[in-house]
Amino acid sequence: MTSLGGVEMVDWNLAVATATRLVRPGPEVSRDEARDVVTELRRHAKASEEHVRGFTRLTPPGEAGDTPVLVVDRPGWVRANVAGFRELLSPLLGKMRERRASIPGGSVLGTVGGKVTGVEVGMLLSFLSSRVLGQYETFAPASRELPAGPDGGGRLLLVAPNIVHVERELEVDPHDFRLWVCLHEETHRTQFTAVPWLRDHLRGEIQSFLGETEMDPSTLLERLREAVQSLTGSRPEGERGEGAEGGADDADEGTRGSFVELVQTPAQREILGRLTAVMSLLEGHADYVMDGVGPQVVPSVAEIREKFQQRRASGAGRLDQALRKLLGLDAKLRQYRDGERFVRAVCDEVGMDGFNRVWTSPNTLPTKAEIAKPADWIARVHRKTD
Repeated sequence: MTSLGGVEMVDWNLAVATATRLVRPGPEVSRDEARDVVTELRRHAKASEEHVRGFTRLTPPGEAGDTPVLVVDRPGWVRANVAGFRELLSPLLGKMRERRASIPGGSVLGTVGGKVTGVEVGMLLSFLSSRVLGQYETFAPASRELPAGPDGGGRLLLVAPNIVHVERELEVDPHDFRLWVCLHEETHRTQFTAVPWLRDHLRGEIQSFLGETEMDPSTLLERLREAVQSLTGSRPEGERGEGAEGGADDADEGTRGSFVELVQTPAQREILGRLTAVMSLLEGHADYVMDGVGPQVVPSVAEIREKFQQRRASGAGRLDQALRKLLGLDAKLRQYRDGERFVRAVCDEVGMDGFNRVWTSPNTLPTKAEIAKPADWIARVHRKTD
């Protein structure tokens, strides 16, 4: 994972080592219990294929749906995501590396900066690795340890220790909860395997967002410093956000938002609006499917849903809430809620087949405004047929 052609902007090996060292231990389980959890998750993942495809009426063509399902621990999730990040961020980091080369002493800056950034990336991944239950990796380079689908297709990750931790914390039926999680993640797998153009469209939008980044490494480091200060509350007095008034608590609320928001240009904000709409659609669709299939195959789905929603909303204390805001995870929670409302409203009005027109082409995807007003999407997409 190191570059032979020069020093990387991010020391990815160090990121993995840092995250692995800092990652919290999972819940205590015996060897037999761990083996049973892995076996059951794989069985539920397989069963979820039929449930999800029958409910959504989406069927992957040919071998497209044959992407691997991997049950991993927290370090395994870190390694998979570092590989994905490295591939996705490669154009941006290459661009910044070229700029760094023109700066006097740039190679030294690169060596030091790459290690510092590697540690920071590792710290963030260690935080996230204990919170993710499952993930469909859309951009997943294949390796011997981490296989991926054909032609650079994705892979489904189920993080076993996190699933066990949450089912115990919520005090819900573990077998029902594991199937419930698999239904959500299998929906994402079906979305990308049944809609062949979706992966390339999303990659193009992300690359456009990254391509609009016009900053040298020193500027990026300054932005990162601001982000860290907004998290720790160490921003010097007089440098609080525009909305801040009063004491320290108000200053925390007036910070400039997530790190993604800190690096946006006007063009990036436009692209991010489109990305937000797509992600709201994908997450809301997964929640809608999970709830739609749930009553048929998950007896305690109502209890699980209620307790899980409460957990999503509450966070785990002040530090957790600050990190969620910094990383943009609060926005992701809104995507679940807003997207699910959009999908439900459309399905109620035009049925599942009518909703599935959303997968026709990038032009039929909802805009950010249409996510909030489903009737506008229905009018635009269904107007000709009507």
